Parts: sequence; structure tokens; C-alpha cells
Amino acid sequence: MQAPEEQPMPVRNGAELLLDTLTAQNVEMIFGYPGGAVLPLYDAVYRQKFRHILVRHEQAAAHAAEGYAKATGKPGVVFVTSGPGATNAITGIADAMMDSIPLVVFTGQVGTQAIGSDAFQEADILSMTASITKNNYQVHDVRDLPRIINEAFYVASTGRKGPVLIDLPKNISNQTTNAPFPEQVNLPQYQPAPTVDKHRVAQLMQALSQAHKPVLLVGNGVHAAAAQTEVQRFAQRYQVPVVATLLGLGVMPTNDPMFLGMGGMHGTYAANMALSECDLLINVGSRFDDRLATAPQRFAPHATIAHIDIDAAEMDKVIATTYQLVGDAKAVLKLMLRSSATRPEVSAWHQQLQEWQSQHPMHYQKSATEIKPQQVVELVGELTHGDAYVVTDVGQHQMWAAQYYPFKHQHQLITSGGLGTMGFGLPAAIGAKLAAPDKPVVLFIGDGGIQMTSEELEVIATYDLDIKIVLLNNHTLGMVRQWQDLFYDQRRSQTMFEHQPNFMKLAEAYGLAAHHLTDPQTVAADLAKAFAAPHAALIEVAIPALEPVMPMIAPGSANNEMMESD
Repeated sequence: MQAPEEQPMPVRNGAELLLDTLTAQNVEMIFGYPGGAVLPLYDAVYRQKFRHILVRHEQAAAHAAEGYAKATGKPGVVFVTSGPGATNAITGIADAMMDSIPLVVFTGQVGTQAIGSDAFQEADILSMTASITKNNYQVHDVRDLPRIINEAFYVASTGRKGPVLIDLPKNISNQTTNAPFPEQVNLPQYQPAPTVDKHRVAQLMQALSQAHKPVLLVGNGVHAAAAQTEVQRFAQRYQVPVVATLLGLGVMPTNDPMFLGMGGMHGTYAANMALSECDLLINVGSRFDDRLATAPQRFAPHATIAHIDIDAAEMDKVIATTYQLVGDAKAVLKLMLRSSATRPEVSAWHQQLQEWQSQHPMHYQKSATEIKPQQVVELVGELTHGDAYVVTDVGQHQMWAAQYYPFKHQHQLITSGGLGTMGFGLPAAIGAKLAAPDKPVVLFIGDGGIQMTSEELEVIATYDLDIKIVLLNNHTLGMVRQWQDLFYDQRRSQTMFEHQPNFMKLAEAYGLAAHHLTDPQTVAADLAKAFAAPHAALIEVAIPALEPVMPMIAPGSANNEMMESD
């Protein structure tokens, strides 16, 4: 029987073909900003009524797409024009690469005939982004566009996730074709899901059964693999206490008896002591970065170390390990849960951990005359019942949020980890709220970070996004100032703000509700009032200028060498 002839596709230009391919990829929205090189693309957006979120700066487009991707686990999509539009997005692309966030970024480009001539708004974005993307493409034939887009989504969202960039010359957007969609992605050299070595799993489980002081370290890879349930089941079954990295927060509920808190530079005493004293450390999806392994040569000095990671390049990169399991965290944990290995004897270890927790709890000095930032985070946690998407900018407020918010859920904390990008918070909160319109979204931000992308307040107002922006204002670049005080003899060079904008008037200029909180006696009621309204609000809270983030591990010190607050 003769196969039916394939029906020809309708003739479309490159811009229309691009949007049709995004539709086939189930893309819900695009974050972007128009310009000359992407005029055909934006004309197609207009004609097809494709949902597009107009940011006010291209860096914000990338950060908003990151917030969307972190909240959903799906790739965020970005449109920017050529030249400065593309270069403005580089910071967000680098941020996504460091934190393994799936993005597909479309940059406009001058026409192919003008590439290399230093044409108006031309930039060699492929060279600039080669080291901060999983892959990047420049389209030279409109017929290749669907294949390239499908490959980009596949690469961005598989293996160790990350950003992929597609550079689109303007004339390609105008070219027409009726070429068919490719049915599948064919990338034989790209193997994103390695087969897990079951023999090594068995060896690791045997080591666990013989351990007396095991610890499970969870990082961002657990979120990427959606392996929260497996981690919790494993910890409970084998009574293994859990330490999280900053990006691993939310894998274990904060109030779970097996959870010791965040480890590393500003982690809990119990978590860092557990890392220092354990005899078996099982790292799931963390890359042993320098904020966790503050002194690599003295990290977990008594432990046999196992590393589970989707990226083979991470093995032995920072910390030498005995058991290396390359694979998806969920797949590896499922194999570990199928093991018949006996539960280790850990009663004495748990007693020691409980003593550390009771003797060295997270705490801060209460005050009757000043609003303490830690108290604000705690109050927000109570108001939101621990269910909010918590977005942060970067700095002291980021660490206070990590230390004091009662996280419960996977993907709940949306923050810039590896790159530490000030200005991330506002646009990332926009992306998170658009991803989860029915969920509460709280942004903790500092007075330095908010001034880097404050123009995005207009996006919040335009789309009526109910984001509660908690601005912890200490009139200083707090974390940098803290380091100056500790390590530079209090020489506070360029970190104290002698003049600031009136943030209340700034919010009002954008049509947003504004609240200025200064009274520690009424702060709980004032926060509750601000949170009760079903619209966005900028809630500025005056906090002490010199309040430190504690505990803290000084650079080069080991995890058990913590400075604690009085």
C-alpha cells in the first residue's frame, strides 16, 4: 500500500515559522524588547497575538525568563534586538549558565550580507556568549530555523540545563519557505542522560550501611531533576540528616527533623559541623562551590565522599571523591531506594546533631527600638504560611531570607547563586509571578539592588502583578560593607549611601502601593496590612545599617570555623 503523500506546509516567513515552532514547543510567553533587527519578529508577534511581556531593559528580559524557568522548570524564552540589545542580555545569560537554568535566547542580528562589516548595531554575539551558553547558533538559511529551535530547546532542558542562544539575521526573518517541521532532534554527539553505573550504586549503599555519621548534601541538581520526593524518602528510610546549599533550599521542608539547614559561609552551626565531622558525605546535585566548601583542602576531612551529578565535568573538579555517580539525581536516588542495604546505626550521630542544634540555634539580637531584618523575614514567613515563592536580589537580605524563611517546596527559592547578580530580583519576581499567577510571590531586596533594575516596577504595574516587594533598607551595600568591616579595618569605601531616592515616591510614580515601616512595635501589623491587599506593594523597612549576617565563615576558613553573633 502506497503511503499518502506528505501535505506541503504553508508558505511562511522566518518570523512566522519561529513563532509556529515556539507554539509547537508549548511556549506560553516571551520576555523581550523590540529593536530594528527584530522588527519582522515583532510584526509576527503582533499579527499572531503571541503573548509577549515587554520589559524595560534587556537584562531584565533574561532575568525574568530565569524567574519563570526557576518557578516552572521549563525553558524561559527571550527576544532582544542586535548589538546593545544582545549585549545587555549577557549578564542574565551568564547568570543562567552558572545556575543551570534553561533559557532559549533569540538575538536579532544585522542581515547576513552585512555581518562582519561593523554595521549599525552589529555585535559578534556568538563569540561573546560562547563560554556562557550550552550552545549557540547563527541561522543562515530559513529552512534550518525549526531544526535549530528544536535543538535549542532540547539542549537547554536536558542534561545539565542551561541557556542556548540563537542569533537571527534580519533577512532570515523575512525569507519565506514551506519546508516541513523536523520530526525529531538528531544530535548523536550530545548524550544528556548517561546510564547510571549500578555497581557503583551498590558500592555506595554498602558504604552507607557501614557509616556512623552520614550526611546527605542536596543542591540545585535535585530541583532540576524534580527529585524532592526521592530525597525525602531516602533521608527518612536511612535516617540520613540533610544539609542544603543555597540553591538546594526547599528540597527538604525547613521543619523536617532530618533537615539541618543550609551549609557553607552563612549556614547553620549544625549543618557546618555535620559537614566537618561526618564519615560519609553523599552530595546530590551540588558542585562543591566555594561558598559551601570554603576551604576545599579541609572540607569534610573525615569523610568518604560520594558525588551524584548529571555533569561528569564536575567530578573531582573541586573535591576529590571516592564514589562518582554520573546521572540524573532522580534516577540515581531511585536505584539507591531499591537497594536492600541495611540502615546504618546513627543514634549517637543524631544525638550529637541535636545537641549542636539546641546549643547553637539560628538567632539574632532582638530590639525594642529597631526593626531587625531577620524578624521581618520570619513575619513574612508566618503571613505566607511558608508557601510563597521567595525571590531575592543579592546581598545580606538574600542570606537572611535563606536563613529565616520556612521553606516547604521544590523550586520555592528563586535567587542568583553562582554569579551573585545584583539587579536580578525585580525582573525574576516578575517571571515567577507570571509563571504562577495564583501563588504568592514575595521579593526580598536591598536598597542597592533595587536601584539596578527599578525600571521594571513599570512592568509590575502594567501587568498588575501582585508581588510584595520587601525592601530592607540599611542605606548601605550591606554585604560588601560587612566584609570591609571584618577584613579591611572598617574602611567603608563607597558602600554607604549618603543620599537615596525617595522609594515611596518612586513606587507612587509607577502607580504602586507604598508602605514605609519604621516602628518595631507595629511592624507585624504593618506587614499584615500591606500583604492583605490583592495588588503589588513596595514595603520599605528601615533596618539597622550595621546589622551583620551571622553565622559567617571567613574566606579560607573551614566549615567548623564559624563566627557567630553574640
